[in-house]
Amino acid sequence: MFFEEVLPRIKAGEKALRTGWNGKGMFVVAQKGYPEGILSNKQTAEAWGIKEGDLFKVAPYLQIKNADKTHAMWVPSIGDIFANDWEILKGGEDNEN
Repeated sequence: MFFEEVLPRIKAGEKALRTGWNGKGMFVVAQKGYPEGILSNKQTAEAWGIKEGDLFKVAPYLQIKNADKTHAMWVPSIGDIFANDWEILKGGEDNEN
């Protein structure tokens, strides 16, 4: 699949990956964010110079599960956008192969 085919499916809640990625277990999901806000924890408050417990609004974003099982916000590269090796994970798979 191409990115423009897989993006609507990611936005609909499916997990997607590229077969060309080097790491095992990697995939991308859409996060709805917190458009109405969430109470900031200590780490967020310190990073943004706000008070712990202040309302912190977060826009929707893409998130990736990395090969080392960490998660990060994700923005596709030019290579990702033009690649045709996108796939949708089936069922509860986590792409550990």
